[in-house]
Amino acid sequence: MKTKINNMDISKPVPSRIQMNIVIAGHVDHGKSTVIGRLLADTGSLPEGKLEFVKQQCQLNARPFEYAFLLDALKDEQSQGITIDSARVFFKSEKRDYIIIDAPGHIEFLKNMVSGAARAEAALLVIDANEGVRENSRRHGYMLSMLGIKQIAVLVNKMDLVDYSQEVFDKIVKEYTEFLSSIGVTARTFLPVSGREGDGIANLTDKISWFNGETVLQVLDNFEKEKPAINKPFRMPVQAVYKFTNMSDSRRIVAGTVETGSLKIGDEVIFYPSGKKSRIKTIEYFAGGNGSENTPTSVSVGEAAGFTLEEQIYITRGEVAVKGGELKPEIGKKIRANLFWLGRKPFLPEKDYFLKLGTAKVGCKLVAIHKVLNASNLDANEKQNFVGRHEVAEVTLQLNKAIAYDKAENNSTTSRFVIVDEYEIAGGGIITETVKDKFSGIRDNVIIRNYKWEKSIISPERRAEKYNQKSTLILITGPRNVGKKDVAKALEAKLFEDGKIVYFLGIGNVKYGIDADLTRRIPTSREKPVTDNKVNGNKEEHLRRLAEVAHIMLDSGAILIVTARELSQENLEIIKTIVNPEKIETVWVGEDLTTDIASDLRVPGKIDVSESVSMLKNRLYEKGIVFRPW
Repeated sequence: MKTKINNMDISKPVPSRIQMNIVIAGHVDHGKSTVIGRLLADTGSLPEGKLEFVKQQCQLNARPFEYAFLLDALKDEQSQGITIDSARVFFKSEKRDYIIIDAPGHIEFLKNMVSGAARAEAALLVIDANEGVRENSRRHGYMLSMLGIKQIAVLVNKMDLVDYSQEVFDKIVKEYTEFLSSIGVTARTFLPVSGREGDGIANLTDKISWFNGETVLQVLDNFEKEKPAINKPFRMPVQAVYKFTNMSDSRRIVAGTVETGSLKIGDEVIFYPSGKKSRIKTIEYFAGGNGSENTPTSVSVGEAAGFTLEEQIYITRGEVAVKGGELKPEIGKKIRANLFWLGRKPFLPEKDYFLKLGTAKVGCKLVAIHKVLNASNLDANEKQNFVGRHEVAEVTLQLNKAIAYDKAENNSTTSRFVIVDEYEIAGGGIITETVKDKFSGIRDNVIIRNYKWEKSIISPERRAEKYNQKSTLILITGPRNVGKKDVAKALEAKLFEDGKIVYFLGIGNVKYGIDADLTRRIPTSREKPVTDNKVNGNKEEHLRRLAEVAHIMLDSGAILIVTARELSQENLEIIKTIVNPEKIETVWVGEDLTTDIASDLRVPGKIDVSESVSMLKNRLYEKGIVFRPW
């Protein structure tokens, strides 16, 4: 049997009313349960007669009444269908319904918060006025900081035990404000309260007449409710791009599930991290056919969406569709995050993992551990070099390639990720910050380039069908005098003979043409010649310009062969930032590998040019870049 107040079932929030999740934290015996009990009583959220019943029971047992007893009494009635318990407590104000999440079981709370299973939008942090700021007070503050909860009210409770002293209150405010500041947190307000006597909970009293702020209930009602997902910027991770060929159906449908926001026909849509753009031509759905009377004109949160574009652009799974004119997502390869680890094996630096966010799945490594928080006792460790099971950590992750996401403070839905370790989900987290790296500026330029790109009416698919090849950058590198150019030119000649659109581009062709302003010039009689060291100092810009030339050549549908001496993995990352990595084949020439580059193929070079070309052609056949002759 459900208990009701004024014909309202108080065992759960009323669906038609706004609901808000609040977490309450604090040192043991600082009065959390008393504050919660008082909130229930003072807002009329208790089952009818429950307060009087508990007071009677206390009298019968010669025990002083405590508002904390109300929670125990409500737990006892779970068998009758009341769902209030010590972990989740429902109460209501005139403005909205609340769920107060108590965090005695830190592990479950932290796991749920970080994984997104539960989302506290604000927090009450309780400190005993008599005992003052304790170590657990600091731990809980740090916990809230790591979870990214910005709306925090600190309740200085048990003011009755210090004779409602303003001096005591001010001292705690000063001490705890300094601590919160040190971890980057600013409390919304501090309130002097007495859960037992009711001062400052739902009403201000004469005992705290020196305080001219708000009551706990007023503070709760003034906390800002997180925007509904429908009112947030449009985000749809791309699941797939479907192309239909039956019955002259030429549609290419971009498909995925809308995470937040809405989109309609005619809206500009931009795909990140590439920055490519188009406009929505049609909204499709798989239950109906093209041209159906029921064809929708818009999609919104939670819907499995499909749409076609006015201009065909090459996009891939893992990109995020964003509506033009709305808040852009973050783009990055290096992120700072708060992470909860569940794996049996610890989370270790430099080990290879996968990060999954939306439909994107990229390799990642743990490159820095800033702080580790033990979820059971909230002990913090700033020197630990691994993240163990049931620990929360503030970390920096390095990704294999850039992805699009939002910071948790802007959009919690698209900031959440999981870490996969050996085929199992071992952790989850929220992204708190984009860490700039040396390629950030290049990525920003690429996004602008793609957004401004003047597209040809000839699509890449039509060029591939016409030329019978896939545009590709074949990057041939290795030490001096190993036959890089010999192999490149022989491969070009062989592909040309086979009727392919192919071009060989030596790095010198770019360096002394497009890069003339970066390279040596003829000195006057009074000047010293410019050294190779100065030329090499501009290698990053040389590679950036080379990659932009390659991008144009690939857009034309050509196979481009480029030679460059001893490229490193970092050099390759510059090129991959500008050119689609899926269109790059990296070849190392020679027996000795002298850099850290991860090549796709190794060939002997001048030792056997014919064999090198044969190996390269077989690689192109295997990848479907050119088709093997019948």
